[in-house]
Amino acid sequence: MNETDIRKYAGLMEELGLTGLEITEDNKVVRLERTAPTAVKEIVTAQPPVAAAVKSDNNDYISIKSPIVGVFYAAPAENAEPYVTIGDRVKKGQTLCIIEAMKLMNEISAEDDGVISEILVTNGQVVEFGTELFRIKR
Repeated sequence: MNETDIRKYAGLMEELGLTGLEITEDNKVVRLERTAPTAVKEIVTAQPPVAAAVKSDNNDYISIKSPIVGVFYAAPAENAEPYVTIGDRVKKGQTLCIIEAMKLMNEISAEDDGVISEILVTNGQVVEFGTELFRIKR
């Protein structure tokens, strides 16, 4: 048995999830063994994060907080215009920014209509869960 045949059988073992294989050819016995994979596959259902909108005590503005830990991006691309700037009027559901978490781009949307009164983070800044991102004046 040559190396090509052994590689073919090793590939077959991996494809079928086998931990051992014994081949008898021309009165010669070749046994291939490998350890069982220890990694557990986990099924994850991705759900888009929802920004936490918190109304202030004085009801003048809505605070948009980060629903996840990640990197804040104000624009869809490096040289693109930001989604919003101070003074922009936004509608409920309008994209305000992106938070990148584990190579996934998560759009953060406005929870209500209003005007952007403050942007509290800078482009490229790492944000924690609950970090206040925007204040939207009603």
